[in-house]
Amino acid sequence: MTSIDHRGAGAVVRPRGVLGRLPSYVAGKPAAAVQGLTSFKLSSNENPLPPLPAVLESIASAVDINRYPDATASRLRAALGDFLGVPAEDIVTGGGSLGALNQILAAFAGQNEAGPADEVIYAWRSFEAYPISVGLAGALSVQVPVKADGTHDLDAMAAAVTPNTRVILLCTPNNPTGPVLTLAETERFLAAVPSDVVVVIDEAYQEFVRRPDAVDGIELYRNYPNVVVLRTFSKAHGLAGLRVGYSVSRPELTRYLRVSAVPFAVSSLAEEAALVSLAHFDEVAERVQGLVDERERVVAGLRSLGWQVPDAQGNFVWLALGADSPGFAAQAEQRALSVRAFGEEGVRVSIGEVEANDRFLELCAAYTNAPAGF
Repeated sequence: MTSIDHRGAGAVVRPRGVLGRLPSYVAGKPAAAVQGLTSFKLSSNENPLPPLPAVLESIASAVDINRYPDATASRLRAALGDFLGVPAEDIVTGGGSLGALNQILAAFAGQNEAGPADEVIYAWRSFEAYPISVGLAGALSVQVPVKADGTHDLDAMAAAVTPNTRVILLCTPNNPTGPVLTLAETERFLAAVPSDVVVVIDEAYQEFVRRPDAVDGIELYRNYPNVVVLRTFSKAHGLAGLRVGYSVSRPELTRYLRVSAVPFAVSSLAEEAALVSLAHFDEVAERVQGLVDERERVVAGLRSLGWQVPDAQGNFVWLALGADSPGFAAQAEQRALSVRAFGEEGVRVSIGEVEANDRFLELCAAYTNAPAGF
């Protein structure tokens, strides 16, 4: 029998039109190899330390990965409920905080059966996955520029609300610029926003925050039924590769998130690692404080060089280098440092090992086009 080759025949398969309008997510790249230098990746806001020894020990002997995990990660939700002082039923896990965010968008924002698409408001620049996730959900992105100092313009965001607004994303600390939202300004914002609009407090870097008046999403969730809090085990706990995130919201919202949640998003291996890490949170907190100390040292070093940088409350710093951003990233690469340039807007540099941070400061001391003023 003669086989028929159908390649190239018939109509061309086309994706949804929205894909042609969305940016692609750009992951941080490893540093290039440079002879005589240790390479350091400072481009992905990863914790430079491995998981706790107890975590590695707990997952090393896992043999039941031929079985599906608990679909709702009930043991982890129970432990988180105790840790946060919230009902376990108010927690929905996801594949990282991004997975949990996608579940929120799937439940509350998209293309309607009739009428215009729902709108999702967020600051920009902020987490680069936001426009991708919003677009894939079928919703319309409404981007409100951050202020010159990298903070959210909450007044402008409130003014951007329309009858089509369904979700607002608040990233605090804001990735990639670094500042946090304060409790007072966030409560004023919530008072100005219709109570039927879902407000997401994205706190992926919450453990690194040291500003005393910073907002605490869990406190807001207790008082505002339309607030959803996003958190993750990727950053402070060093479990980025295992993808464990979660949302916290009141039952009025959580009941819908359970419908949109991806089954088995958190593997049994990831759940066990998160459980053990949470049980040893005092050790996690000690490691985080070490990174915070390094962050403060780096920020002080930059400012002593005359560099103007926004308030850094995550595990990274933002350099508003504008058109000089690609050139700075290229010079870093020549020094075996990988940093994250965002077009011609700025460069985000993660806090890494002491040697890496020292080399970064040395680069900044030799660089002649430092950002000046906001």
